[in-house]
Amino acid sequence: MGRKVHPIGFRLGIVKDHAAHWYAEGREYAELLGEDRAIRSLVRAENARAGISRIEIERLPVARQVSIKVHTAKPGILIGRKGQNVTVLRKKLEKFTGKKIHLDIIEVDNIDTDAYLIGESIAGQLERRISHKRAMKQAIRRAMRAGAKGIMITCGGRLGGSDMARRETAREGRIPRHTLRADIDYANVEALTTYSKVGIKVWVYKGDILPEAKEERSGSYTTP
Repeated sequence: MGRKVHPIGFRLGIVKDHAAHWYAEGREYAELLGEDRAIRSLVRAENARAGISRIEIERLPVARQVSIKVHTAKPGILIGRKGQNVTVLRKKLEKFTGKKIHLDIIEVDNIDTDAYLIGESIAGQLERRISHKRAMKQAIRRAMRAGAKGIMITCGGRLGGSDMARRETAREGRIPRHTLRADIDYANVEALTTYSKVGIKVWVYKGDILPEAKEERSGSYTTP
C-alpha cells in the first residue's frame, strides 16, 4: 500500500496540512482549482532559478483577496533588488486573476532534506548528462549529513541513454511509509534528457511527529 498511496495525501489531517486553504462548491470549485494550478505554474515559470519548494494558497471568503506563501531556497532571487522582482510578480498575478494578491516569501531552512529540491537538483544533473547513480548517491549523502533519518530515490526511464527503460532505486536509513505519524516529505520531478523524460521520486523521512502530551491537572481535593 505504501507504494500506491501518495505519502503526503495519506497523512493529510494527521501530520500534514493542505497546500491550499479555501472552500467552494460546484462549478466555482473547479474554477478555483484550475486557478490554483495556473498560479503555481506561473510562479515557477517566472522564477525557475529560485529553487521554489512549495506554494501555499489561501483565499479569504469576504474580500477577493488571495494570500500566497512561496517557500524558496533562494529568497534573494525571488525578491530582487529593493523588492523589484516580487513587485513585478505580484502585478502579473493580479492581472491574471483579477484579484488582490498578498505575497509572502519564506526561506527553506534545510534544502538538503527538502524532497522537491532534491529531485530538482537530480533532474538538473541528468539534463547535464551526469550519471544518475552519482547524482543519487551524492543527494543521499548530503541528506543524511543534514539530519534526515532516511531517504529513498527512484529514477525511471531511459537511464544513461539505454534502448529500454528501466527503474533504479537507492536508499539509506528508514522509510516507514505505512506509519501515519512519520514525517515523510515526498516529491515527483521529471527531467527532460536528450533521449526521453526521466521520472524522479524522492522520499525523505525526518522523524516521527508525536501528539502533544496532555497536561496533568495538579491540585488537591478536599472532602467536605
